[in-house]
Amino acid sequence: MKPETHPNYRNVVFHDTSVDEYFIIGSTLNTSETIDWKDGNTYPYYTIDTSSASHPFYTGKQQVTNAEGRVAKFNSRFGQLSKKNK
Repeated sequence: MKPETHPNYRNVVFHDTSVDEYFIIGSTLNTSETIDWKDGNTYPYYTIDTSSASHPFYTGKQQVTNAEGRVAKFNSRFGQLSKKNK
């Protein structure tokens, strides 16, 4: 590989501020902030708003809309009109 061509790949600490959760993940993200980690090493530090620890899809708190109710409501309002037009 050519030197100076590829970005610097290193471990970065990501902080999900919505649930105060920390993750160490390999990344090429450039950040000037650092944090001293539990293992005694200093890592680059980056804050994020949403991660798998706080996103409703991954936490199981996602609300699923009732599509059947919406279809029935649509048909009750507009179903008779579409039958008359045929």
